[in-house]
Amino acid sequence: MGRVNATTPTGPAGPAGPTDPLAAFAALRTPEGAELLAGLRDHDPARELATATRLRRSHPADLVSAALGQARLRQRAVAKFGAEDAHRMFFTPNGVEQATRTSVATYRAERFARLGGVRSVADLCCGIGGDAIALARAGIRVLAVDRDPLTAEVARANAAALGLAGLIEVRCADVTEIDTSPYDAVFVDPARRGGRGRIFDPEAYSPPLSWATAAALKAPRAALKIAPGVPHEAIGPRAEAEWISDGGDVKEAVLWFGEGFAPGSFRATLLPSAATLVAAAPLPAPPVGPVARYLYEPDGAVIRAHLVADIVERCGGWLIDETIAYVTSETPYESPYTTAYEITDRLPFGMKKLKALLREREVGVLTVKKRGSAVEPEELRRRMKLRGPHSATVFLTRVAGAPTMLIGHPVGR
Repeated sequence: MGRVNATTPTGPAGPAGPTDPLAAFAALRTPEGAELLAGLRDHDPARELATATRLRRSHPADLVSAALGQARLRQRAVAKFGAEDAHRMFFTPNGVEQATRTSVATYRAERFARLGGVRSVADLCCGIGGDAIALARAGIRVLAVDRDPLTAEVARANAAALGLAGLIEVRCADVTEIDTSPYDAVFVDPARRGGRGRIFDPEAYSPPLSWATAAALKAPRAALKIAPGVPHEAIGPRAEAEWISDGGDVKEAVLWFGEGFAPGSFRATLLPSAATLVAAAPLPAPPVGPVARYLYEPDGAVIRAHLVADIVERCGGWLIDETIAYVTSETPYESPYTTAYEITDRLPFGMKKLKALLREREVGVLTVKKRGSAVEPEELRRRMKLRGPHSATVFLTRVAGAPTMLIGHPVGR
């Protein structure tokens, strides 16, 4: 989680000074630093200047700046780690940005734990230690490795803060030089961000996907975290590929290797229910036809795993367009892998027609969904000038290649 294995700067060379990130972090772990952080748990960022001015009367300015920065990071981390853990842990800006949500890390750790014989894992590119924490809480001993000294120190502090130091050994080293043979499994999370943002070429990961795959194949079991948009052709036949969503948002893809997994298969897992859809081989291209009474929106993990054809087969339906992942049928179909809508109207694309229909229906709350359309939802809502007590959902999409608007509502509403 929060991988910065490659080239994260650690501050100026030479003796630790007031701008040395390691020294600033060490100061946060002193009794004075801990007291400052405890007092900043619920501070209002909008009043940060006044807070800083007040605190600098009794504390060193550098320590106050470091504490305020850490307090901001903790507040951001609550969404991923929950308040109880986030306000005990330490973070770096990259660590918060790249960290895996706790629910996803826990799911992965429990999948490892369910395999007989996995008692130890080498966590390569461990970042701030979120995955190591999830593994340790599943009862697994962890070697957590990161190249960046500050990140490794933060991971070590987090293991101690959560009472897991006895299960997590943190090592600052280049992951390509680590001997993983003493461990039952390997987990690799390469850095997928660079100086210019997200990295889309798997061979530009740090370390590259080819190295990570080779490291995974050397272990009895392994998991390799990758971007959910990775091309399927880059996966290879020896991995089980799994896409994971949480609350409807796709969070990551994982390649699983070794005993207990199914090489060549594709899996979509939906959290928090852990419902899992698996296909051993791609199904034939699904049929395409007109929009029927019901429209199904597959979960993003299902789409990323290329399992929409499986949904079509299960519901006895068809696609509305061969390039769009909307499924339709005349009969209702209930599934954890889709959201179902009842369609009331189908219109050729046109703002005036949509505005007139919504005004006639007295729609004041409009949910806008789009696939295959360049229209921005917020701009559409602004132009509709919505008023009224009713709600509706509009789909901006294509049907048989033609720009189309579908209006309806979730089934059961």
